[in-house]
Amino acid sequence: MSGITWYIFRQLIVGTSLVSVALAFLIWLTQSLQFLQFIVNKGLALGAWLKLTVLLLPWFLSVILPAALFFVVLFVYSKLSLDRELVVAQAAGMSRMRLAAPALLCAAAAMFMGLLFTLYVVPETMRSFKELQWTIRSDVSQVLLRDGSFNQISEDITVYVRGRDKNGDLIGVMVHDTRGEESTTTLMAERGALGSTADGSSVVLYNGSRQELRRGTGNLSVLYFDSYTLDFRGVGGEGDDRYADIRERPTTELFGLTEADGISPANVVRMRAEGHQRVVAPVGAIAFTLIGLVFLLTGPFDRRGQTKRMVAAVAVVVGLQSAALGFMSLASKDLSYIPAMYAVALLPIPVGLYILLAPHWLRPTSFRPRTA
Repeated sequence: MSGITWYIFRQLIVGTSLVSVALAFLIWLTQSLQFLQFIVNKGLALGAWLKLTVLLLPWFLSVILPAALFFVVLFVYSKLSLDRELVVAQAAGMSRMRLAAPALLCAAAAMFMGLLFTLYVVPETMRSFKELQWTIRSDVSQVLLRDGSFNQISEDITVYVRGRDKNGDLIGVMVHDTRGEESTTTLMAERGALGSTADGSSVVLYNGSRQELRRGTGNLSVLYFDSYTLDFRGVGGEGDDRYADIRERPTTELFGLTEADGISPANVVRMRAEGHQRVVAPVGAIAFTLIGLVFLLTGPFDRRGQTKRMVAAVAVVVGLQSAALGFMSLASKDLSYIPAMYAVALLPIPVGLYILLAPHWLRPTSFRPRTA
């Protein structure tokens, strides 16, 4: 790279990295608040909550990276123009494509990184996120039972724990279970231990009693036991089996699964649309960057700044993104709209390159040297 190319490239890389991290953190902070219910209602440990929410970061980054690069391109090239650095560079003989090269290199890197995220990283992290979320909701062994308080495990089960020993086993346990259709059960035990089996979650109680009250008759029966296993299967309100969401499926499945694999026709269409969206979305990094370059590197120089051009560039990008989302929504119902998805993503690239490479007489210039 030449000095000016490396100078612009370094500003773009640093700016895009900072803006992407800042936006990802901001979105993560706002989205993670909705999962505080697991801490408040289920007593989930802070570490598990952090793991649950951090798994969403790759998805956030894949979404915001093209937009972050676009705004950084607008800022950097506008600043270079106001500082007369672009004018000096063009007066020294640098073409518009040479000035645009650093941004296009960043856009290419962002596109390949976006493809890596959308095709491989995001499905894996989304699958881990969904599995952990489902486990927390359905597996009581993942719930931290607060000592000295009544823990509402579900609408039908309340657990009280007096304390814990050094091994983490429960001491002084009471379980109130109203899941029975004809009776209500209360169990009290000296100690207990949470665990998981092939059939689901359970708690093993030791040295206690089981009191069963028959509804309607008021008959009470008491059973004393040395050990008793209470099944918590399906307590979290989730089914025993979890259906994989489209966003967490590997890209190969999105393009490979058919109705013969037990997938409904509507879901097959949605899978194909999601698969094409994973390929198309990262291309926005190059398309958006070219739009910003076209508006900032063409046209006459203005000492008052390039606010109008920047606003126009933002408006074009917003329009393209709206069209892309609209065609994605249509393609999830009718695959005939998939070519339109590619057209919206790819068309700005040849148009932008043509404008930047077109002869001077076809477009206004931002700098014209004086004639002798």
